[in-house]
Amino acid sequence: MLKKERLFTPGPTALLPQAQAAMAAMTLHHRTAEFRAVVTQTLQRLQRFLDTRNEVLLLASSGTGAMEAALTNVTSPGERVLVLSAGKFGERWEKLAQAYGLLVDLVQLPYGESFGAAQVKGRLSGANAPGVVMVQASESSTGCKHDIEAIAKAARAEKADVLILVDGITGVGTQALEIDAWELDMVVGGSQKAVMMAPGLAYLSVSERAWAAMEAAKTPRFYFDLRRERKSQAQGETAFTPAIGLIAALNAALEYIEGLGGRAGLTANAEALGAATRAALGALGLKRFGQGQPSGALTAIEMPAGLDAGLVVKGLRQQFGSVVANGQGEMKGQMIRVAHLGYYDFAETLSLIAQLEIVLAQLGKLETAKLGTGVAAAQRYFLAETGGQKASAKG
Repeated sequence: MLKKERLFTPGPTALLPQAQAAMAAMTLHHRTAEFRAVVTQTLQRLQRFLDTRNEVLLLASSGTGAMEAALTNVTSPGERVLVLSAGKFGERWEKLAQAYGLLVDLVQLPYGESFGAAQVKGRLSGANAPGVVMVQASESSTGCKHDIEAIAKAARAEKADVLILVDGITGVGTQALEIDAWELDMVVGGSQKAVMMAPGLAYLSVSERAWAAMEAAKTPRFYFDLRRERKSQAQGETAFTPAIGLIAALNAALEYIEGLGGRAGLTANAEALGAATRAALGALGLKRFGQGQPSGALTAIEMPAGLDAGLVVKGLRQQFGSVVANGQGEMKGQMIRVAHLGYYDFAETLSLIAQLEIVLAQLGKLETAKLGTGVAAAQRYFLAETGGQKASAKG
């Protein structure tokens, strides 16, 4: 049988054809007026996409590079910071802070739970309280999101000048994230997520409060010196050699996203696909991982008792060409993670649910008579969401 490989991983995700074409066609030298125009237009579109008055910057790195840049530009060795961690990427904030000699006040929740105001209250008062809060918007190792609005409001209520750094790498374009209204000082994103393109480009928004903090920060930085990048990118250039093709791809992707209704339209799509997937799980007697708020970026699906997730990952890829992610670290084997962020539609989600049913049946974890149960639940969700409208008849 003919088989096409399709990515359903939460990064890298499926690529937008227009972004691929723009990347392949970009042959401009980066120190030219023509490419400066591309950079300027991309930054303007990115600012609209993020819906912020804050300046935005591009970096030739993965999202982790932008997390490091956010941290190093506003802190000094020995400074106390508050890290909220409930998954592998929360642990990344902790490791970054430790690597640069910061004193970490760590608040941990079990994997699969979500942070809100309660975990912040009482932790930012006093003379030696942390001056920076670091948190994920969406924890892609568990499929759960955090209540960034509540966290930000609770933090500001205790310490008005606290800096709030948000890893939005899988949160941007998959959940509400109001940078200005919630006074978020830095929000980080990555190219291989909701913006539908290849890895290698990161972006971040920077508040005036964060720019001011950089003047006193003493953590060493060179390549990731955001003040240098600010000066260069204001002129349509980058401080160092840019990822030329990726910037062209991002420009094309953002233009496409604008046609969807911007970030709100992209977010609504991801959330709908996640809800349809959860409806299917309920019908099949499966559970999503954890008790926290479900992320629109992906769904982490717990495996039936006694089943290694690796067998499901292997079965989906070998038989159907569908690539899903296993669990990370100690969660490996316990779950599969299925993406909804970016360039995915309902038809693909429906197909993957059907494929999962077949693989589970082959592995003896689903009765043959129940085939189609999850698909039917997702179909009912779709009809309910679209008001049961009939397909138009033409001809």
